[in-house]
Amino acid sequence: MTTSFAPLTVAIGDLVPHPANVRSNSPETYDPENIAHLKASIAILGLLQPLLVQKLDGKYAVLAGGRRHAALKELIADKTSKGFTAKTKLDCRLVPEECDVTTALSLAENITQAPMNAIDEFEAFARMMEVDGQTPETIAKIFGTTVAAVKGRLRYGLIHPDIRAAARGKVITLDTMKAFAEHPSQEAQREVFEALTKDGGYLQAYTVRQALKSRGVQVSDDIGAFVREEYEARGGAVAADLLEEHSVLEDAALVETILLEKLGAAAEEARIKLGFAWADAMVRYDYATMADYGRVYPGPIEPDEAAQKRIDEITAELEKLQLEMEDEGLEDGAYNALYERVDALEDEARDLQEAYSAEDLARAGVIASWGAGKVTLHVGLVRPEDIVKEEGARGSSANPTGEEAPDAGEISYPASLAEDLKTERAMALGAAMALHPEATLDLTLFKLVSDVLASGMSVTQAIKIDARKEYRNHAKMDEIDETSLEQVAAAHDLLDLTWLDDTRPPADQFAAFRALETGEKAKLVAYATASTTQSCFARDPRRDSLMHAFEIEIMPDIRAHWTPNAALFNRFKKAWLLKILGEDLGLAQEAVTLASSSKKEIVAFCDKLFAEPFATLTDAQRAAVAAWCPPMMQTAGVAFDEAEPTAETPEPDSEVAQAA
Repeated sequence: MTTSFAPLTVAIGDLVPHPANVRSNSPETYDPENIAHLKASIAILGLLQPLLVQKLDGKYAVLAGGRRHAALKELIADKTSKGFTAKTKLDCRLVPEECDVTTALSLAENITQAPMNAIDEFEAFARMMEVDGQTPETIAKIFGTTVAAVKGRLRYGLIHPDIRAAARGKVITLDTMKAFAEHPSQEAQREVFEALTKDGGYLQAYTVRQALKSRGVQVSDDIGAFVREEYEARGGAVAADLLEEHSVLEDAALVETILLEKLGAAAEEARIKLGFAWADAMVRYDYATMADYGRVYPGPIEPDEAAQKRIDEITAELEKLQLEMEDEGLEDGAYNALYERVDALEDEARDLQEAYSAEDLARAGVIASWGAGKVTLHVGLVRPEDIVKEEGARGSSANPTGEEAPDAGEISYPASLAEDLKTERAMALGAAMALHPEATLDLTLFKLVSDVLASGMSVTQAIKIDARKEYRNHAKMDEIDETSLEQVAAAHDLLDLTWLDDTRPPADQFAAFRALETGEKAKLVAYATASTTQSCFARDPRRDSLMHAFEIEIMPDIRAHWTPNAALFNRFKKAWLLKILGEDLGLAQEAVTLASSSKKEIVAFCDKLFAEPFATLTDAQRAAVAAWCPPMMQTAGVAFDEAEPTAETPEPDSEVAQAA
């Protein structure tokens, strides 16, 4: 039999809490900060849903609607709220005293009051703006939230309707849908959505974000902010977002062109000022590549009379400044100003007493790069070919080993390919780190405390503990092997992100984060640290022994996270492919047979070979295929020559060599 609840009106002052309300044992539910949005909504819209009450000791006890009751009492206490007093009457529904399902009724209503999901909120907010003429500011006031949170939800309106429909139909997750909001252009979103789903694959939020990064640069990114004025002056397209910081400079090529121009101008200015022979620019300074460069330093000189006079003036001023800095009553701003002045004076004095030799100036140069949100100048660099010329022992050869120049079949990776291989290696390392959270947590914490507490240089430059993702630049991002991306995406999907809610203040997010299990925190730290790894080839054990050993531990074989594919082989010369097949993989006969084939056919053969090694391979050949990668990409965990086939290597005048 259905129980009916009679309507009645009750004064707010006659309402009391009901002990059977399921939230009565959670008093924090009624804290003012937890019902602020409800209070704001009732103040403007009134009570939209009647309270369920039951007669109890001459009062009306609120069985369902305790939070609304608490918000009403807050409104009575708030003298700035109009129209709410203890005598104000409300619509209620009376539950008979003999009803024995009170707890069930309370539970049912509280469950049905579940918060709206992100799509629901977007649609509700959008309707309030379109139909009721509300603004983000008034919506924020009604719901007791921030304007930024409202705009954050409204940004979902920028997501292509097909993608929203896929999320509504649970074809993709809500987290994946949100990832498309990283780029405000619906056309870019649609293209990425279609590209990533064309083969029926499972869409991941991580891969969506990675794909969208290649479609432009956010204006809030340090590079975006640096080039924006010039970018817009040249007519570069900007995809506008409701939140300005999420707007995107869509022409990534133009962004990089302008950045390199600005870096080049800074390098040239420094070259002229210092008298160097050359200037160059690079977006990111690659320490592994630059390890082959030399460096010159200024030497001491005897200052002339004018220079000595200035040095004496600087010395006197420095003594005065040091005394001023000892004043414990100095404000921070004043102290920092004095500190900067001391730095400038010391630099000036050093320049007056040091200089580069004419010989060094004639061969050295300066490179400008982008890092930490600013232009960084690397001065006094000497190119490898100039180091060889200086040594003179091997004539004018540009080969630092003194050996003869390699023949046409020798594999010498061009700069663009080498850069892309470094990026792919860094992504594979990131996947390995995400899959080894405990070890990566130890590394992260060790670097953090060592860099702060230990003296001297940083324990490793391989990871950046500065709460920013490392910039990933790859010329052919759409063509790389996706193994490491999929592994990282899978690791991301296992993360507990319940604490990460952009509608909650940071303090609340931090409290929720602290409540996580230790293992969950380790996964989060490992995933974040993995995103900071720098792109480079195998670590030099002398320059970075820590990361050299750590990489061997977590990534003994890069092939667990990366597989060579057609996109890689297509960038190799035909002779290189035959050399790899015949010498590295022990497939001498196949190399001879393929020598008369087109490069396209050889690429297809290699791609198929690595995707699914042939059943006809010997154990040695199978092991070689399973282990092969460009040698500089592998860690020392699996020695490359250990995986080579036992078959004899053909002599230089063999059939394979001739075919190559």
